[in-house]
Amino acid sequence: MTVEIRRGSSRFPEREPGRATWHAFSFGSHYDPDNVGFGPMTCHDEHLLGDGRGFSPHPHRDQVIVTWVVAGALTHSDSTGGTHTLRPGEVGVLYAGSGVEHSEIAAAPQTRFVQVWLLPDEHDARPAYSVTPVEGAGLVRAVAPTSTATLWVARLAAGESVTLPEAPLVHAFVASGALLRSSLAEPLAAGDAFLVSGGGEYAVTAGVATELLIWAMSAGDRAS
Repeated sequence: MTVEIRRGSSRFPEREPGRATWHAFSFGSHYDPDNVGFGPMTCHDEHLLGDGRGFSPHPHRDQVIVTWVVAGALTHSDSTGGTHTLRPGEVGVLYAGSGVEHSEIAAAPQTRFVQVWLLPDEHDARPAYSVTPVEGAGLVRAVAPTSTATLWVARLAAGESVTLPEAPLVHAFVASGALLRSSLAEPLAAGDAFLVSGGGEYAVTAGVATELLIWAMSAGDRAS
């Protein structure tokens, strides 16, 4: 097992009026040939939007786009007719398939959300959009949008521990709160992540009330 810590401060920042974005992997003009993805994950972004701010209609193709709202509310609309205002506790999945346009606009002040792009199981599929509620404390299986990636959400109280799902690749992101130092990792704060490769059990403990977004993945078509 190998564990790599990715500090939030190491992400690529992008700012414009009413919006801030932090890219965990190479994106656009932020190119790092040694940091283009992790397994089937090709993008991991965190966004902070002011009310009414966001992303006007833009196209995607052959991507699976997973969105989790940490705080606030985010209205998704797309060219298939799908529309929904995502709130904390819901995960939205857009299957871009053969091609789709969508927009994402904050429907509340200080809307913070995390978005992940995954390689699809098949190309040129019919576009679709779905929303899944994620309820319960502790470790909860949220959604498996592809055959190579499953999203788990861990909601932990201060001092509570959880063993991460075992998989060849695990990406765990601290959406809120903080983790205590463990045998393999230094303390992690909101915005930090750690990448686990090689399988094996790995447990973490929350220092305060904490929400983790955990991707359990196979190697897929792209390695880290």
